[in-house]
Amino acid sequence: MAGALRLGGRASKLSLVQAELASRALAAIGLETEFVPIVTQGDRDRTSSLRTIGGQGVFVRAVESALLNGEIDLAVHSAKDVPPTIREGTTLAAYLPRADVRDALVSRNEIGLLDLPMGATVGTGSRRRAAQLLRLRPDLQVVDIRGNVDTRIAKVETGEFDAVILAAAGLQRLERMATEVLPIDLMMPSPGQGALVVQCRAEDAEQISTANDLPTRLAVSAERAMLRALGAGCSLPLAAIGGVRGGEVLLAGRLLSGDGSERLEVQRSGRDPESVGGEVAETLLERGGRRLIEEDARS
Repeated sequence: MAGALRLGGRASKLSLVQAELASRALAAIGLETEFVPIVTQGDRDRTSSLRTIGGQGVFVRAVESALLNGEIDLAVHSAKDVPPTIREGTTLAAYLPRADVRDALVSRNEIGLLDLPMGATVGTGSRRRAAQLLRLRPDLQVVDIRGNVDTRIAKVETGEFDAVILAAAGLQRLERMATEVLPIDLMMPSPGQGALVVQCRAEDAEQISTANDLPTRLAVSAERAMLRALGAGCSLPLAAIGGVRGGEVLLAGRLLSGDGSERLEVQRSGRDPESVGGEVAETLLERGGRRLIEEDARS
């Protein structure tokens, strides 16, 4: 690859910031980039729930197609948006240093989650967040919401919602304030949350991979391995958080029923992130996950 590389990503305000972070990381290894915005189906359809239009992968497919078609040389994604299996001929070549993994609450009058009034309306487009919210506060009215960060916060400011839940990393990157950053034990994040990944065609991976942050790569790889091992049929609320300590990969995975009334949680550690992710997934399935998945598929 020669000259300025075309770095593709979603055409949103947050994506522009993320592309700039990726551009700096690539510049540090001697690669110049120029950003190419790509409008995805998820950006065009801002009213349908993510579940009905294809899940989080809806934000990635158009960018992957542009990569394979030669319209761009590289793609930057939020790791949490990338499906467990990516397009053949591409690879996630670089995982950039992870930002805050936690979720955050933005509410009117700066009221924390546990202090919201009975029956308060909380917006989120994530089944994971919804299930964990309902487990903590079954009295809440959790309502599906779409749109960018500014749009969601505006719905709080106008009184349409009492609060919304967003990724802390996205708020921080856009320099927006959170009312409360939620502890991981109460609101375990989505696999890959807080991390950015650079995707490229397989033949270009060696050059790009020198931008890797190894602890982030190991942790997120374990989280993604858990996703793959649970299988494409699992659309249940799923959370995970990985880490590295003393040369070992640590992973906690959480699977919930849609209403949050049932929660399964498993922790494992080991040297190989793929094996650790697989072990967490298999144990979740053995402890009741298969039943929850089957029940969810019938509902």
